[in-house]
Amino acid sequence: MKIASFNANSVRARMPVILRWLDINRPDVLCIQETKVVDAEFPSGEFESVGYNSVFRGEKSYNGVAVLSLHDIKKVSYGFDGAGLDEGSRLIAVKIGKLDIVNTYVPQGTSPDSPKFKYKLEWFGRLRDFFSGKYKKSGLLIWTGDFNVAPDPMDVHNPKALFGHVGFHPDEHRALAAVRDWGFVDIFRKHKPGPGQYSFWDYRVKDSVARGLGWRVDHIWGTKAAAEKSTDSWIDGDPRLWEKPSDHTPVVAEFEI
Repeated sequence: MKIASFNANSVRARMPVILRWLDINRPDVLCIQETKVVDAEFPSGEFESVGYNSVFRGEKSYNGVAVLSLHDIKKVSYGFDGAGLDEGSRLIAVKIGKLDIVNTYVPQGTSPDSPKFKYKLEWFGRLRDFFSGKYKKSGLLIWTGDFNVAPDPMDVHNPKALFGHVGFHPDEHRALAAVRDWGFVDIFRKHKPGPGQYSFWDYRVKDSVARGLGWRVDHIWGTKAAAEKSTDSWIDGDPRLWEKPSDHTPVVAEFEI
């Protein structure tokens, strides 16, 4: 099974990129973040026309998560409460075959002195409680999405200069590690341990891709049982260079499930 994650930065604006990428790669599952569209306007028909079922929860101009699958999607829940009233446009959980998948768009945090940064740290704490209350560490569980944190120095292009900035702050590292320590393995790093591999290049930085000024903030993590069944993982940088790209690019992992 091939599973991918992609922060689209507007699913409707990025439809040519997404459809092209699906045609080339044909993943079993694509988790999307920042769909930025209300549910009534989500392009489910276009995805269905190329063979993908979809579930989604969004809002106008902000946030939004979705899961596309070539297979039946079961046990769908939204947000921390399951009904989508509590962060439903940032968290969607599904079951596909034997695999549980949780797709998240973690709050960005704005800046370390912002109330939104404190909210982000609390969000990670709530997420750990969510995993602890709903899943077993021994199960086949994938957590994926835009975590809005680069975990390690090799995950940013200039760790000394960026240390303490939002996305690479020690408080974020501790909060993310607490979720990891519940029982997750960074599946990408299991297969690609080297530096210089990024999933995000800021639009605001001139020639950021060509200059290698990236961050690895998009992730596919799994429980030990899921990680043991993973056979490969990679970041596909090509879509970041296509016409009208997102500022992120897809992360992919393959499993023998």
